[in-house]
Amino acid sequence: MRARRSPTRRRSSSRRCSRRSRIGTARGAAASRTSGSQGQSFLWEAILTFFLMFVIMAVATDTRSAGEAAAIAIGGTVGLDPLFGGPISGASMNPARSLGPAVVSGDLRALWIYLTPPFLGAALAAHAYQFVRADRPGPAELAARRADTGAGPS
Repeated sequence: MRARRSPTRRRSSSRRCSRRSRIGTARGAAASRTSGSQGQSFLWEAILTFFLMFVIMAVATDTRSAGEAAAIAIGGTVGLDPLFGGPISGASMNPARSLGPAVVSGDLRALWIYLTPPFLGAALAAHAYQFVRADRPGPAELAARRADTGAGPS
């Protein structure tokens, strides 16, 4: 006759799970993945970061933008960027958001796509915003300068 185990001693399969299965069985589940080519993903990541950085700089440095308007502009950009670039590159827009999951999962194959373009896009956005917001003299200032130097219209 076989001895029966009591129900209190029986362990469920969920309790016997190892730490790895509690974290997740799909390695790299949170890592950014490209569905387009590496060139497409590189370009999209740079463009998405460009728009995000441009909007952030515009609302952070412009005195006309209020707190709520700034939040809506930045949140709208963060929300719309994945709609356009998500299917191609994953729309990371942040190197840390891609670096962490890639290191944890051990999948570093396409990590350069998510580390290089954000810096490039942010630098281009900074230069573009500096160009857009540059203090250029208006027509009245130009006329006043011409009058001061004695140079008339030619």
